[in-house]
Amino acid sequence: MEYIYEYGLFLAQAVTFVAAILILVAGVVALGQRQRAEQHEGHIEVRDVNEKYRNIHHHLQQVVVEPELLKAAKKAEKKAEKARAKAAKKKRGKATDNDERRKRLYVLDFEGDLKASATDNLREEISAVLPQVQAGDELLVRVESPGGMVHGYGLAASQLQRIRDAGVPLTIAVDKVAASGGYMMACVANRIIAAPFAVIGSIGVLAQLPNFHRLLKKHDIDFELFTAGEYKRTVTMFGENTDKGREKFSEELEETHTLFKEFVSANRPALDIARVATGEIWYGSKALEVGLVDELQTSDAFVQGRLADWDVFEVKFVHKKSWQEKLGFAAEGALEKAFLKIWQRGQERSKA
Repeated sequence: MEYIYEYGLFLAQAVTFVAAILILVAGVVALGQRQRAEQHEGHIEVRDVNEKYRNIHHHLQQVVVEPELLKAAKKAEKKAEKARAKAAKKKRGKATDNDERRKRLYVLDFEGDLKASATDNLREEISAVLPQVQAGDELLVRVESPGGMVHGYGLAASQLQRIRDAGVPLTIAVDKVAASGGYMMACVANRIIAAPFAVIGSIGVLAQLPNFHRLLKKHDIDFELFTAGEYKRTVTMFGENTDKGREKFSEELEETHTLFKEFVSANRPALDIARVATGEIWYGSKALEVGLVDELQTSDAFVQGRLADWDVFEVKFVHKKSWQEKLGFAAEGALEKAFLKIWQRGQERSKA
């Protein structure tokens, strides 16, 4: 009995501690949400990809190349660099800055979810890059998305359209998946590249929801829904759905699908839309056959193919974490440790 009493007391203390932490986290998160509009949202980070791979190359050389050969290679590299600098200095009086400047490739990433939440970051990144773009520069956007809400991905596609409207060549790379809304974004590009087994498509529209009407009716629970307008609510989760409502809902899905097909056709006019807009998915190699993509290539191969003659920069918008968010992460870590200790003590007592 004493063991049961001690264990119950310990469990009560643990539950009280966890509850207090959860209340604290909820409070600071709510406060953070109210203050977010007043805070600086974030900043742009730029990574020199050429420098990244130079450092990797040098580090690898130090491990695999003989010391004598490495010394000779470094000497030759320094000599070549001095020669390039001297030639550039000599040329500076005759050429303009634009003539001397190497072409640039700006690389952005879009990690999609149901709401296309990354659109806010994409907006900021495009706004930062476009004023810097000069003739000959290009943008590569690596899209990874299973699709989601129509209006969210419609806005994301519109952000990419800003690049096209500015006359800047745009390539979309799909290494894993660009389905539904993800392909809505991809089709805006001048060129789409995809890995051989990347999932492309589907050009289709999906909607599903459960209905609890019979369950509520079984337990004598009434659900009342008041609307103004015949089709304000076509189907519902808790009320009794009608054939008329289902028919209207299906009609709205078909209209959305038609708009989706028209959007894809406008951006890729050579595509046989009737063949590909069936809601099917296509792996990269098959997508190439039907015209959904233009080339089988990974984003890594595309980037490395430009490093020798281009300056490549990864651009990312990073949200600034408020003190409330930092405290929330700290509290989350404390919770994990608390649960781990509870589990460990339980294991020790069970063994004893």
